[in-house]
Amino acid sequence: MNIIYTKKAPAAIGPYSQAIETESFIFLSGQLGLDPKTGMLAEGLEAQTEQAIDNISGILDAAGLGFEKVVKTTCFLTDMNDFTIFNGVYAKYFTGNPARSCVEVSALPKNALVEIEVIAMK
Repeated sequence: MNIIYTKKAPAAIGPYSQAIETESFIFLSGQLGLDPKTGMLAEGLEAQTEQAIDNISGILDAAGLGFEKVVKTTCFLTDMNDFTIFNGVYAKYFTGNPARSCVEVSALPKNALVEIEVIAMK
């Protein structure tokens, strides 16, 4: 088991890793729409979704993988009424149609509007 870390995604804001690599899979921690350079949350749902996906891309890249290797995503929204906007951004990147769960939650860290976690196959 290896810990994956990259400066292309925000550092963990708690006792966890950006991602863990096992023999067959990479498990990415949930990514918010935080800019890794400034630590600031992007403005609005669309921008936060784009930034969260950019952070995922950075971590996948550090593992030597791309979006085509993603097999499962779990998506958290603070308002399910935002699903159509979220889905429009999401669909531009996750073109391989991985398995997905998408749920509404009452709150996310840093008052984010969206969080996405990913499992990718090596």
